[in-house]
Amino acid sequence: LAAECGVDIIDLKNPAAGALGALPLHMVASIAGELRGRAPLSATVGDLPMEPETVRSAVAAMAATGVDYVKLGFFPGGDWLGVIENLKSLTERKVRLVAVLFADQRFALDWLSLFAAAGFAGAMLDTADKQAGSLTGLRDVSFLSAFVNATHRQGLLCGLAGSLRVEDIEPLRQLGPGYLGFRGALCSGVRTGELNPRLVAELLTQIRTPAHV
Repeated sequence: LAAECGVDIIDLKNPAAGALGALPLHMVASIAGELRGRAPLSATVGDLPMEPETVRSAVAAMAATGVDYVKLGFFPGGDWLGVIENLKSLTERKVRLVAVLFADQRFALDWLSLFAAAGFAGAMLDTADKQAGSLTGLRDVSFLSAFVNATHRQGLLCGLAGSLRVEDIEPLRQLGPGYLGFRGALCSGVRTGELNPRLVAELLTQIRTPAHV
């Protein structure tokens, strides 16, 4: 459905399994084979503890499915530095990694320079607790702008997501992110529901309408 609607990138995850719940590897590989060349694909590795070997193993396995980007969340606690250092062997093999930071948790923007130094392809800001509110409700424009600008300064692809709605498009795209991520706004009923092609089409029209000056 997403590919037929003409979206710019398709993200593969299981929202019933957490903020970045992962789909089974065989399913991701099947989707990658079916949609190869139709749209870039990203996939999450799950809500993992920040243990270097655990994360590296999951990232390597997901990258082997053939997706274009592998997303991994940086959750509180654990060994962030060790995780980043341990992933260099994968980025050196051209695995494109996107670090996901969470607006409803505390972190320093200085981490973005470490992602860039380790060869990550991008960084995005999302929300971990989907009941805590949307990205725009949790963080003000000044913080979101600082995140986007800091990500760009490091040469990283920048994404924003987190219970975004159609009305968030205009203010957020003025900040200049590389992409905006949606799920709940595209589903009938709850965010874990089925994609609604009409809602996808309406949102795409809104995104592709020239920004107001």
